[in-house]
Amino acid sequence: MLSISDFSRMCCLSPQTLRFYHSEGLLVPAHVSEQTGYRSYTFDQVEQAMAITVLRGTGMPVKLVRQALDEPDTALNLLRQHHGELKRQRHAQDEAINDARELLTAWPQVQARHVPETTVISKPVPGSSLRDTQHDWGTLDAAVGAAVQEMVRTVESCGAVVSGTPWRAPARETPEQKRQLRTAEGPRWLVKVPLDADGTALAALPGDIEVQTFEAREELSIFLPGKSSMPKYGTAISRLFAHPLDGACVDIGGLRQLLHDDGIETAVAIRRLDPAGTAA
Repeated sequence: MLSISDFSRMCCLSPQTLRFYHSEGLLVPAHVSEQTGYRSYTFDQVEQAMAITVLRGTGMPVKLVRQALDEPDTALNLLRQHHGELKRQRHAQDEAINDARELLTAWPQVQARHVPETTVISKPVPGSSLRDTQHDWGTLDAAVGAAVQEMVRTVESCGAVVSGTPWRAPARETPEQKRQLRTAEGPRWLVKVPLDADGTALAALPGDIEVQTFEAREELSIFLPGKSSMPKYGTAISRLFAHPLDGACVDIGGLRQLLHDDGIETAVAIRRLDPAGTAA
C-alpha cells in the first residue's frame, strides 16, 4: 500500500488533487483509515491515475472523465465530442480576440452621411420574438442571416439585383407590428434588402415580400466589429445620441442596423429642428 504522499509523488498529482478526485468518485483510495482518515493506494491504481491525468490534460471535465473510465467503450466518442467542443470554444475565442484587437486599434467613431433614395424589399424575420432574442443575440443574427439569404435568392430568381448592404430594422411600421413589438410573440425585426429592379421583376416577387421606397435622408452611423450583443447595441445607441448636432436631433424611430460580414453598423436618421425647436 502507498500513502497519499508516496502515491502523490509517483503519479505527479498533488494530495489536494487526490482528495478532490476521491470526493468526485474518480479515484477512490484502496483504503481509508476509520481512525485517522488517512488514504492509502495500491500500485494498480497508478495506471488509473495515469489515464485520468491524460484525459484531464485535454481539459475534459471530471464528469466526462468518470464516464470514460466507467464505460471504456464510450471513451473515444467522448473524447471526439470534447475535441469538437474545444474547437468551437477556440473559434469563439479567436473571434473575440479579433474583435478586441479591432476595437483597441481604432475605437469606433460616429460618422455623418447622406443616404440617397432607394428601392428596398422588406419582410419580417421569423423567430425574432422578444422571448427568442432578448438575451441571445446569436439567435437573432442566425434568424436574420437566414432571412437575408432567402430574400437575396428570391430577388435574383426574379431578375432583380441586390444594390447595397441589407439591414434589419425594428418591426414597427404598421399598427399590428407595433402591437406585436410590445408582446413576447414578435416579430420584433424586419429585414430590408436594397435592389435595382424593373417593373417586371418587382411584379414577380412573392406576395409576402413588400416593396418599399427608402427615402433619402441624413443619418449618423457607427460600426462595431464582430457579433451582435446587448452591450454593443447599447454602446452604439449611447454614442449616436451623445453625438453633437447643430439644429438637429437623432430619430430613434429611423434606426437600422446594416449587416456587414465583419460586424454591425447601427444608423439613425437626423431630423432638422424648426425655429421652435421641434423636429421637422
